Amino acid sequence: MDVKTLIIHPGKCNNCKDCETACIATRTSLTSPGLSCIRILKTSEGEEFFFPIACKQCENPPCLATCPKEAIYRDDELGLVLIDRQKCVGCGMCASACPFGAMKIDNLKAKSYKCDLCGGDPECVKACEPAAIEYQTIEMLKIPNMVLAAGKLARLAKP
Repeated sequence: MDVKTLIIHPGKCNNCKDCETACIATRTSLTSPGLSCIRILKTSEGEEFFFPIACKQCENPPCLATCPKEAIYRDDELGLVLIDRQKCVGCGMCASACPFGAMKIDNLKAKSYKCDLCGGDPECVKACEPAAIEYQTIEMLKIPNMVLAAGKLARLAKP
């Protein structure tokens, strides 16, 4: 089976936040409209640059490895890393372990949450008019695009 993931094209993102709105509209389990599974990072000075952040469905997910309750698991049939919210105690270990900042904690429910790719039909992709987010096989990742994005993200992280 071809593993698919969200592929981000930061140069196309215009910060419209339609992806965030589409995401939260599908998430009835969350307690606040601000708890989207995808969020947009942006520069605060100089050149405008926007970067949508969502779960990368890692091959060896650090979130899964650190979960003390084994609430995070891989669904091999779908190729997705998922959370069993019944087992989750909201300890935050997964959020600390995620190198992409894609794991979140719903503090009101004391549960972790993250992108589950809408079960294989991501709403954020459908809502993204500039096509800054695509749902493709991992092999479709373009190294030059990722290198460019990593450099810009490093600038965003500077204090």
